[in-house]
Amino acid sequence: MTDNVQFARMNGLGNKILVVDMRGRKDRVTPAAAIALNADPATAFDQIMAIHDPKASGTDAWIDIVNCDGSMAQACGNGTRCVVQALAAETGKKAFTFHTIAGILNATEHEDGTISVDMGKPVFAWDKIPLAEEFADTSRIELQIGPIDNPVLHSPSAMSMGNPHAIFWVDKDPMSFDLDRFGPLLENHPMFPERANITLAQVLSPSSLRTRTWERGAGLTLACGSAACAAAVSAARTGRTGRKVTIDVASAPAPAKLTIEWLDSNDHVVMTGPAEWEWSGTLNPTTGIWQRDAAEAGGARAL
Repeated sequence: MTDNVQFARMNGLGNKILVVDMRGRKDRVTPAAAIALNADPATAFDQIMAIHDPKASGTDAWIDIVNCDGSMAQACGNGTRCVVQALAAETGKKAFTFHTIAGILNATEHEDGTISVDMGKPVFAWDKIPLAEEFADTSRIELQIGPIDNPVLHSPSAMSMGNPHAIFWVDKDPMSFDLDRFGPLLENHPMFPERANITLAQVLSPSSLRTRTWERGAGLTLACGSAACAAAVSAARTGRTGRKVTIDVASAPAPAKLTIEWLDSNDHVVMTGPAEWEWSGTLNPTTGIWQRDAAEAGGARAL
């Protein structure tokens, strides 16, 4: 087994992704390697999507999802789109089935280059999210930050999209809040025994939201796909919007948007949006030592 593997630096709506090809190997990207890669500005990332050989028949790959602090994540919709784009360029296929610790994900690349990912069913039961306290209705839980008589954020909607989410509803631009200060406190609040992704969501219309997210294990990221899904579902669940919305990700560097649909037919959540290839290289999955490939032409490339 050679020491190094191929990887691609990509992004999903600004969400910084490293897609690492671990197929044909038994080892994994170590937490130490992830931390080392994130410490280098050239390879700093929000999630690593490590592609492994499939563990179950009928699937194309097993995907390990690693946060920049070395911890494991259950879901990353923006990263999944990056994996699809890379594998579609390699294989010519358009539809894929992936297996993760959160379950099965089906994804499709469309002719216009956008990619849809079926993120599965949302989970609302308090002990499955999980929360530390029992709530009969998790669409609005008792949690606030700031003065008790004038809280800055309060009464979030809680749910899981394979990972825990808390959606705080705000009536002004999410970028106007000091989320880099509140985010760590809320992510690690005792209410969330497995920590949580923290999202600020502003309703723009019955079919559109504007969001900003502090990601569990990654911090203040430019975009978070599973959080966009959680915001869309929570908005529909609380009667703020319909079941199909456009998400304007406030922190994303480009004006591209995500479309989220919570299907009536099977309760699955389907996210559609772009992915972008930046550059490729090789890395050591144990140490994180890496080298960039020679300069490439633009566009999607195979791993």
